[in-house]
Amino acid sequence: MHEYGLLLTLAIGFSMALALGFLAHRLGFSPLLGYLVAGVVVGPFTPGPTADVSIAEQLSEVGVILLMFGVGLHFHLKDLWAVRRIAVPGAIIQSAVATAVGTAVVAFLGWSFGAGLVFGLSVSVASTVVLMRILEDNGVLDSERGRIAVGWLVVEDILTVVVLVLLPSFAAGGQAASLPSVLESIGLAVLKIGVFAFLALVPGGRFVPWFLTRIARTRSRELFTLSILAFALAVACISAIVFGASIALGAFIAGMVVGQTKMSEQAGADALPMKDAFAVLFFVSVGMLFNPQSIIADPWPFLAAMGIILLVKPLVSFLIVTVAGYSSDTALTVATGLAQIGEFSFIVSAVAVKLKLFTPAGESALVAAAVVSIALNPFAFRLFENLGGMIRGKKKLWGLLNRRAEARSRHSASVAGERLAGTESAVRAVVIGYGPVGKTVTRILAEFGVLPVVVDLNVDTVTGIAASGGVAVYGDAAKPEVLRAAGIEKARYLIVTMPEMAAKPSLVLEARKLNPEVKILVRVRYLSERPVFEELAVAGVCYEEAEVALRLSKLLLLDKGVDAVLIRQKLSILRGELFDRESPIATKE
Repeated sequence: MHEYGLLLTLAIGFSMALALGFLAHRLGFSPLLGYLVAGVVVGPFTPGPTADVSIAEQLSEVGVILLMFGVGLHFHLKDLWAVRRIAVPGAIIQSAVATAVGTAVVAFLGWSFGAGLVFGLSVSVASTVVLMRILEDNGVLDSERGRIAVGWLVVEDILTVVVLVLLPSFAAGGQAASLPSVLESIGLAVLKIGVFAFLALVPGGRFVPWFLTRIARTRSRELFTLSILAFALAVACISAIVFGASIALGAFIAGMVVGQTKMSEQAGADALPMKDAFAVLFFVSVGMLFNPQSIIADPWPFLAAMGIILLVKPLVSFLIVTVAGYSSDTALTVATGLAQIGEFSFIVSAVAVKLKLFTPAGESALVAAAVVSIALNPFAFRLFENLGGMIRGKKKLWGLLNRRAEARSRHSASVAGERLAGTESAVRAVVIGYGPVGKTVTRILAEFGVLPVVVDLNVDTVTGIAASGGVAVYGDAAKPEVLRAAGIEKARYLIVTMPEMAAKPSLVLEARKLNPEVKILVRVRYLSERPVFEELAVAGVCYEEAEVALRLSKLLLLDKGVDAVLIRQKLSILRGELFDRESPIATKE
């Protein structure tokens, strides 16, 4: 049956991953947890069906390439730039502390410095896949705290790429056993990788768009998909074979090159199915490396990893965000989101094992820690959300933890008060949130003679608006003192542009208490939220689901050549169906 090794590995791996991934999803966990457990089940250290470890590892290399290619493809400096003042220093400090603690703890257990360093680095970086799922499931992905958490992870990803660059040099230098040799090896590696990055990003940045344009003009989706796959694999292999870098770094740079082209969205769409399939095999292959006996024989590395993941990282992250002047709600979101490890931890440890800097026993400890932390993360998020409510109820504790945030809020309120003085005769509109929607609304208000006052939880955003001559207040808009600072009592309009649902009802109630005459306009994502806002009796609601449906219907009818009058009539009927609770469409929602 040896000739069927590849097929059996694919069949067993995918089947078990499907079954356990589906089960994990139904139980409210990330499917990633199911893939890891599937690897444990089909691995050589547990009874039952066994897949070929060597084949699985080779296939997982493709998973690593496509994972890192996807990271590079969607990596945009502007996303990081928006939260740079908290995400960059926060991620660096938290990673450094977690790495130092991990290195020190396992050094106490008798591990070498190199192994301890790899262990610390591996537990310091969280899983982007798990974080995005947690934030999305809890409706905070598009919020300010969600953007900070994602930006934090982007910085960790960059740090991981740097680590992957330096690991081969560290291994070579370690064999030479002298500091000059280590420095020489690292310097040579940095030079080679610099040359590789230059060739890939400059000449490659010109050639790749030209080449992909020629392929796209063939209108053959198969050729375009093949070109993306061939480019990612070729650059990854060249980076490893010619320049001595890791395949992960090569794939990341390849993704960055393609990400700068006009075809980046199509490249991502075509690569996604392959990335998902091979990423599953990557997680399965990681699970296959888990040896329960090693944990039973020596549980301390696993316990050390769990202590750092569940205690050290969240505590350090919470303190950093709080000291930076953000609310404890934001601090708790970031802290909880980072209380797990995932794909990048496995990539680092897998590279280190091949370089003989790390042991299979250490890798087993990391796999076990990943399985447990990913399983606990949804519950931890809900627990910390409840903890945030408890802190808010304790005025002294809330004041202590939010002292810097409150100071920033008072400062922005003072500046806003000075700017609002003398504008009593102007028509005012308080705009909650300054994302793409908030920016557009604010610009239109100003053009038509309405004075916009922005309320946002991004300190940099508030500072930028004030610097450009606008009026902005930092703080949670659901708090009456923040609304007062924004001049809600004399405002004609309150416009809520943030997409998340949680704080809107309390915000509307507080605003109406302060100004019963204010007209409230709210952006809402789902039609299912309609009863809440009907009860609140707001002046107007924009439902994203309904507007998208109507817009798509209009585009379809226009393309079909339907008369404009008939289109307006049909859209009127559709609008009535969408907003009539007795209609089939509304009841489905």
